[in-house]
Amino acid sequence: MFDSALLSAIRERFCHVDHCPFQGPRIFFENAGGALHLKSVVERSALLAAIPDNQGRDNPASHALVAMIEQGKRDMRLFMGASQGQVFIGESGTELLFRLVRNAAQAAPAGGRILGSTLEHPATASAGDQWARATGRPYVRIVHDDDTGTVTADAYRAQVTPDTRVATVIHTSPVSGMSVDVGAVVRAIRSVAPDCLVILDGIQHAAHGALDIDSYDIDGYAISPYKVFSRHGYGVAWASDRLTALPHERLNGSAPTQWDLGTRDTGAYATFSDVVDYLRWLGGQTEGAIDPREQVLAAGRAISAHEAALIALMRDGDASQRGLAAMTRVKVIGGWDNPSREGLAAITVDGMPSVAVVNRLRESGIRVHLRKADHFSGNILTPLGLDSCIRVSLAHYNSPDEVRRFLRVMDEMTA
Repeated sequence: MFDSALLSAIRERFCHVDHCPFQGPRIFFENAGGALHLKSVVERSALLAAIPDNQGRDNPASHALVAMIEQGKRDMRLFMGASQGQVFIGESGTELLFRLVRNAAQAAPAGGRILGSTLEHPATASAGDQWARATGRPYVRIVHDDDTGTVTADAYRAQVTPDTRVATVIHTSPVSGMSVDVGAVVRAIRSVAPDCLVILDGIQHAAHGALDIDSYDIDGYAISPYKVFSRHGYGVAWASDRLTALPHERLNGSAPTQWDLGTRDTGAYATFSDVVDYLRWLGGQTEGAIDPREQVLAAGRAISAHEAALIALMRDGDASQRGLAAMTRVKVIGGWDNPSREGLAAITVDGMPSVAVVNRLRESGIRVHLRKADHFSGNILTPLGLDSCIRVSLAHYNSPDEVRRFLRVMDEMTA
């Protein structure tokens, strides 16, 4: 866990870390719905929103904008650990996942099938279903494990066939909070269908540990920067050289490697550079790393370790306050002793509607989120017989004192 001095320095870099401009003082445990924004991101957004010039002109302002975009692309590659392929932005992470799945389904050889899992967010599940039907293929969904809240390589291996054309994998569930061993899953897929186009949804995972696309052997990856300390209004995607070489949407006459469509917001690329600058700073603070990629990796390790310690405190409590595991009315999806958990606990309270728990926490100045068994979360909640749950999602700028305050309110509520 971060020491108090470093944690204070981290929190100082974020907007509204302990105060909502509409509610007043509050603890922010709704990070899976959108992380706090870096102050540098807000400042850069305001600066670039005022610039009237466009990219691709022969004037100083335009040259500066193009340089920011190129730097942003380098920083996206650095963050993702992608030495090849193309990075580009779009409307959102969801829109980009739809686009990656659509282009993969249309470009793959005819026949075969599209494979996914019931763990996945609608961003890939809906896209897989729609483009399977549009291309005349069956869409097969592997059933995830309700007890662990994740899906395994063995489950994929049992369902993948040699004619699987496209497969989607979620890196971390935003409902259960459980990560997937994507390296093992992709190896299982490729052992049977080596030419399958594999698309990963990294939207929930990206803020909770380092990425290493070079090691995943995949063809597409997408994230939502508003969940990675940036802002709303854009998504970031990566496409492999193999997927890029296949027919994909681009303007006639543009470079074969082009994925961006139309004039893009320079501020999107530039604010992602702000995120990477922050992570490089953090990696230098925690491990003294100097190399840029090593700084990002070190930050990822530090973030993962700090969040794991906060989850352990939430589970076990300490000498001053008992944890959720000792509160017999509190249940957690996936079980407490689950190594796949990433900074998130989806809980229920026996005898209390989840909406009442969320409201009570809000009245106590603690922001969490109600997840309902709807088209976003029903894939996780309905098989468990739940109509809703309380999602408590942490980030690396959250503190042990915030967790203790949350536990005190939960203890009072469930006593």
